[in-house]
Amino acid sequence: MGEPVLRIKGLCKSFGSLLVNDDVTLDVMPGEMLAVIGPNGAGKTTLINQISGLLPPDAGTIMFDGADVTALPPQARALRGLARSFQITSILPGFSVLENVALAVQARSGSSLRFFGRADREARLNPPALAALEQAGIADRAHLPAGELSHGEKRALELAIALAMQPALLLLDEPMAGIGREETERQIELLLRLKGKLTMVLVEHDMSAVFALADRISVLIRGRVLRTGLPADVRADPQVVTAYLGEQME
Repeated sequence: MGEPVLRIKGLCKSFGSLLVNDDVTLDVMPGEMLAVIGPNGAGKTTLINQISGLLPPDAGTIMFDGADVTALPPQARALRGLARSFQITSILPGFSVLENVALAVQARSGSSLRFFGRADREARLNPPALAALEQAGIADRAHLPAGELSHGEKRALELAIALAMQPALLLLDEPMAGIGREETERQIELLLRLKGKLTMVLVEHDMSAVFALADRISVLIRGRVLRTGLPADVRADPQVVTAYLGEQME
């Protein structure tokens, strides 16, 4: 299977006296989807923020694609192939769907973002932007203002933006948040099509999505990894059931 795409060792993060991540150690292998689950306040988004570079760790190392990126800013990690979707959608509602993705293609090429121009009118940007929209299942919405999309379509657009970065690793922070069951099923189907083609870390509260998608699951409780293993083993672990899954699976 090769070396891990992502290797986290001894990661710690505190806010004042509150220890949010406590000696977190994880590996993510090529083509794998690792789900990180746990109750609210377990430190999941803080962990994702450190992996993406939005937060510096207090201790520990983050190795990505064989290089130590612990001190690199988000932009440098993105250019190395680390892309991230957010718990709250972060699209530009006044721009077209295509332009939102074209700006990501432009950023990936190392160009500055020309927010006062029209990225979707640059012919070289359109094919990869449309390909990402096709992957996300919303190519037919390309020329709509992004603000007119449904909430589920906005989540799909955010995924297309991440895919346009041609990531070696995709971080997904609650992609099912705020969407209905029908849109959740579509999102699960989309991510299933991407499985094996991309290496992904999924943070998600929807356990039906987690168990449908994950190759392995890490359970985070009070900032520490309680268990990492195959979905069936995690589901059957009495400690995990007591600490988290019991109420989730009722």
